Amino acid sequence: MKNNVKNLIEFIDHSPSCFHVIENARKQFMDHGFIELKEKEYWNLEEGKSYFVTRNGSSIIAFHLPKKDFQGFHIVASHSDSPTYRIKEQPEMRVENHYTKLNIERYGGMIPETWFDRPLSVAGRIIIEESGQIKDQLLNVDRDLLIIPNLAIHMSRSTKESKALNPQKDLLPLCACDLSKDGFEDMIAKEAGVKKEDILSYDLFLYNRMKGTSLGMNEEFVAAPKLDDLECAYSSIEGMLNAKLSKDYVTMCAIFDNEEVGSGTKQGAGSTFFPEVLKRICYLTGKNEEEYCMAVADSFMLSADNAHAVHPNHPEKSDDEFPVVLNGGVVIKYNASQRYTTTGMTGGVFGSLCEKNDIKTQLFVNRADMPGGSTLGNLLSHSFSVPMVDIGLPQLAMHSAVETAGCEDVETMIEAIQAFYESEICQI
Repeated sequence: MKNNVKNLIEFIDHSPSCFHVIENARKQFMDHGFIELKEKEYWNLEEGKSYFVTRNGSSIIAFHLPKKDFQGFHIVASHSDSPTYRIKEQPEMRVENHYTKLNIERYGGMIPETWFDRPLSVAGRIIIEESGQIKDQLLNVDRDLLIIPNLAIHMSRSTKESKALNPQKDLLPLCACDLSKDGFEDMIAKEAGVKKEDILSYDLFLYNRMKGTSLGMNEEFVAAPKLDDLECAYSSIEGMLNAKLSKDYVTMCAIFDNEEVGSGTKQGAGSTFFPEVLKRICYLTGKNEEEYCMAVADSFMLSADNAHAVHPNHPEKSDDEFPVVLNGGVVIKYNASQRYTTTGMTGGVFGSLCEKNDIKTQLFVNRADMPGGSTLGNLLSHSFSVPMVDIGLPQLAMHSAVETAGCEDVETMIEAIQAFYESEICQI
């Protein structure tokens, strides 16, 4: 297994929730000399130094300032969240005076049947009061804790019935026999090493306990949870840390939360987070409002979110003329309705950059009779209108509890992002 595939799997294994994703990114940036900024504090930006700022513990923006009279911004954006199930408050539910299951709700659009009959656990953050201060604390119950048992085929009258899943009935995880009321909070308090009475609230989610792995006759595939979109988040971090950064452009790596539920939160791509950071960078380096607009106009962004590969059992679901395949290279995504932001100009500019650096690319378009998904690029463009191209890595079983991608593509994406950060791509 190649090093970057091993490192990707390790990154995912240590990122059971969006909060852990950002903490892992934060540690990587700090290990490479980045300075942490706080939104509610004054910033002092120096030429040649690198910084990062987080919001809600689930989104992060890292950037390198080459000089104060920079031309614009080179940005790669991805997201930290994946479809899962959120644990409701007071979640214990008694069944037949014996079993205890947890009350949950959907987060994002997952393939629900893939969550059955596999060890699951709980991760996220708890909100606690400590010495009169309210703060959050990461939590990962790092053991096999829960399971969502399937209904036996003998008890399901038809295949159709077995697929008509009700999340309030069919998808509740079994956690114990005879668990007392508040037993869940007792457990998380013990796991977190805090007093139960100090826990004020929590943001906790289910996660799949399966470890990522490489597979295939030649180990050419990688299977893991959360490849959408941690594969792109990991690649953007590595690409930035590996690059000899541009001398004229502020290079930025942004990872946002809540893409899977529309990005309309204070830490999502549709929030004020990104434009506020850009404005602070500009104003603190001596630019006025007009010069901020000029810098934005001379910028370029890659919206990095995974793409659908041709399914080996269902090739008819893809456009025959655009066969996106695993290990075929970085995917450039087009959509006439602008669900993807790529235009002929931006796609051509990025494609040319990749060609000059011997980086494989392939094109994705939806079948004309099938609607496609959307990603965070077009949401960011509402508050930050720059040339963008939507890219991603090809994968199978998007939004499954376990997804499949190509090992070579991990290396290719890192190379592409590194080349972008080192380039002088600008507004045309």
